[in-house]
Amino acid sequence: MAVHEIQLCREALIGCFTKDTEPLITVSSGDSIRFQAPDAAWGVGSSYKERVKPFARRDKLDGGHALIGPICIENAKRGMTLAIQFNRIVPGKYGFTCAGHYPNWQNQKLHLTEYQEITIDWTLDKENMEGSCRMNDMIYSVPLNPFMGVIGMPPEEEGIHSTWPPRFCGGNIDCKELVTGSTLYLPVPVDGGYLAIGDGHAAQGDGEVSCQAIECPMDEVEVTIHLLEDLRLAYPRANTPAGWLAFGFHEDLNEATVHALDGMLDLMGELYGLDRVQAMALGSAAIDLRVTQIVNGVKGVHACLPHGAMKRVQV
Repeated sequence: MAVHEIQLCREALIGCFTKDTEPLITVSSGDSIRFQAPDAAWGVGSSYKERVKPFARRDKLDGGHALIGPICIENAKRGMTLAIQFNRIVPGKYGFTCAGHYPNWQNQKLHLTEYQEITIDWTLDKENMEGSCRMNDMIYSVPLNPFMGVIGMPPEEEGIHSTWPPRFCGGNIDCKELVTGSTLYLPVPVDGGYLAIGDGHAAQGDGEVSCQAIECPMDEVEVTIHLLEDLRLAYPRANTPAGWLAFGFHEDLNEATVHALDGMLDLMGELYGLDRVQAMALGSAAIDLRVTQIVNGVKGVHACLPHGAMKRVQV
């Protein structure tokens, strides 16, 4: 059960999901990985004004988010489940959020493409866990709840895969509940896994409505991974401080909802011994449906069963 320290450098970064390249490191089940990460757009610095992009990007491999990886998991086989436990997530000193002008679907519907794009320059106080910015001669602040937006592995098809969408094997999930103390469970799509992690967020609302959270570098991230040979999943699930989550992804929000509910009904069967109709009936009083994000082409929904939402007593 080793702890692998990854130094932030050009060789530690990749901008896609693929198994067709040499892994950064190979780890075993039970090992921990500790690293720093640039912001999703490959930036680092002590403030947004001093932010630089020191890492050269390769044409084919680095078209997306700046990710640490790929990380090969020894003995990982397609069909198994990888558990990624987030032990520590410490944001850097700056963050940024853009809005307006970019012609995504919500900006077009809201007529925000007619506005010049703005960028909010956030100062991150990780001692008090507060982010602040200046706008219209006012100081605005929000609490910080840092998490990693992109955690995943490449699908089984050969080649290079974009970091932009979420998939059944992870990717751009952008779920604000995946904070320190959470464990994310991902189906292993390829032998070795080839895990990659990045896209630090200091805070985000459900939906990530502007297309960005508070995007930030991470001063320290530590995860522990476990390989679960007997657990078979169709979509990711997670155990978080907010509760158990089951994820669904699809271009159609209704279909994403069905996938999330399907996973939650399976989970409730495992946790409580319920059949699917029983789980649906009880779940209607306890499950919260949340729109994870609407901005990554493939939309996300997560069904949340809060801890302690249901109690049971033997009769």
